[in-house]
Amino acid sequence: MSDPWAVKRQLTVALNEHDLEGVLEIFSPDAVLVSPFGVAEGLEQIGWMYEQIFKSFPDFHLFAWYEAVTCEAPLIVEWTATGTHLGPILLPNGCELQGTGRPVTFRGTCASFVEDGKIKSHREYFDQLELYAQLGLCLAVPG
Repeated sequence: MSDPWAVKRQLTVALNEHDLEGVLEIFSPDAVLVSPFGVAEGLEQIGWMYEQIFKSFPDFHLFAWYEAVTCEAPLIVEWTATGTHLGPILLPNGCELQGTGRPVTFRGTCASFVEDGKIKSHREYFDQLELYAQLGLCLAVPG
């Protein structure tokens, strides 16, 4: 695929199909993924990160509702993600939260740089507090 937007849209398709192999085919071997969940460098780490999302939310679905098509570097998309928390999710403190059975809906955006038909850099932004509150977590008061 030489059309950068076609590459970006194919990522959404692969994510919604939970096609981990298809997701990894879209990324460059030395790609970097940055998200609130952490930084993943290279296909192995990127695959691990998306695998965790699919395990945590087996019905994960991403709806891309806005594309900044007049911008080609980076490609900007706003999206809404939904899913049911049925598997463990790694929390910022290193602990795992086991499946709660709670449905989640959270909004975010992502920016991707595509080179030679592959995603070279992908940055996702979403409000972790919005997600964690829906999972039943709350902020702890220090002290």
